[in-house]
Amino acid sequence: MTGKLWQGLRRRVGQAMHRYRMLADGDRVLVAVSGGVDSLFLVWLLAAWRAKAPIDYHLAAVHLDMGFEPATGPAVRQRLAGQGVPFSVIDTDFGARAAAEEARSACFHCARRRRNRLFEIARQEGCNKIAFGHHAGDLIETFFLNLFYSGNLSTMVPRQDLFGGRLAIIRPLAFLDKAAITAAAGELSLDAVANPCPLAATSRRAGIRLLLDGLTRDNPRLKANILAGLANVRPDYLLAPR
Repeated sequence: MTGKLWQGLRRRVGQAMHRYRMLADGDRVLVAVSGGVDSLFLVWLLAAWRAKAPIDYHLAAVHLDMGFEPATGPAVRQRLAGQGVPFSVIDTDFGARAAAEEARSACFHCARRRRNRLFEIARQEGCNKIAFGHHAGDLIETFFLNLFYSGNLSTMVPRQDLFGGRLAIIRPLAFLDKAAITAAAGELSLDAVANPCPLAATSRRAGIRLLLDGLTRDNPRLKANILAGLANVRPDYLLAPR
């Protein structure tokens, strides 16, 4: 990876790591790999980070094949095989179960099943952290999803402690934009596995992404401003809670 690109990535990742205390010596970290470039890059990043960090942590990756056609497991297995990180690929029937549900609720139930299975795997493997490849764009999209469809001001957070602190979700890419991750993945020859979910292109998140892409076409700073705004809340200028 070119020095300039790596320096920019390292600075932004370091800011997120430090501000949210994402990693500590002796952590056991499970990386959730969807097959997209974000999670594949995250596996590489955490392995590279461990090699240079003043702390040591255990790292393992897991991919849940959701049961759609074509299966994603074989392609993800091929991509993870060259990363030097232990991994597992687990088959599920979540896709088939989602197909039998109403479209509006299918994504919610599918995501919940996937998250619960990851919690179970983390417990079985003795992991105290689960790392997701969500980036700045995901945080922004989630904010608008929650605003438009749930009527609240909230988003994903870079670190979320669960179960009385026994498990934490961390998002080391939270301050990176998609373009930087895509550029880095390209230099590392990390190719995404196509998402076979039939609802991926028509989901509410996809609609929010199209809206934001249209708005940022004329104002490239817009997403950076929104991300900054998520940490610059002025409660006195919001309505009183109901």
